[in-house]
Amino acid sequence: MARTRAVDFEEKQRGILASAAAVFAEVGMEKASMSMIASHGNVSKALLYHYYPGKDALIFDIVQTHLMELESAIETADRTDVTPQERLRLLVKAVLKNYEGADNEHKVQLNGTHALSQEQLAELRTIERRIVRRFSIVIEDLNPDLNKNRPLLMPVTMSLFGMMNWVYMWFRPNGPITRDEYADIATTLILEGVKAVR
Repeated sequence: MARTRAVDFEEKQRGILASAAAVFAEVGMEKASMSMIASHGNVSKALLYHYYPGKDALIFDIVQTHLMELESAIETADRTDVTPQERLRLLVKAVLKNYEGADNEHKVQLNGTHALSQEQLAELRTIERRIVRRFSIVIEDLNPDLNKNRPLLMPVTMSLFGMMNWVYMWFRPNGPITRDEYADIATTLILEGVKAVR
């Protein structure tokens, strides 16, 4: 007879992922051990291995969960009944809001995927492409000529992601601007700059 899941299975799993992300972010993927992750999460190694057979499975689940939550937040924020300018602003704010409190998971996404299999990477890239595509559609609405002479839509789109993805390196909650204010700055830079890109 198959074992049924404990009532708190997902809650425990979520706690393990948060602990693993914190350890990975602090010491790096290579130096982190399952023992360190279990200790940080205040769980036994046996329980940790019950959920995850190894570090690669943890890394994959951390990144996949992070990306799926990001995609869900973007989908919720996306509105086709507003101008492309306002639509982009809403999408940027959704990304930066989703990144709040998720620095560890974001670091794992940016630095830890080299440990994953090709199949795992392909699955994550599928989600990433859907997210990027949603932004590129809006940016193309802002400047339909971006791809007219040269393929410039993707470089412009990824420039915006560069502004959003590396915000954790310098942003401080008690700093001179809020996340919403930075979202406005990043959006304005793209809105004003995209007009001049030919």
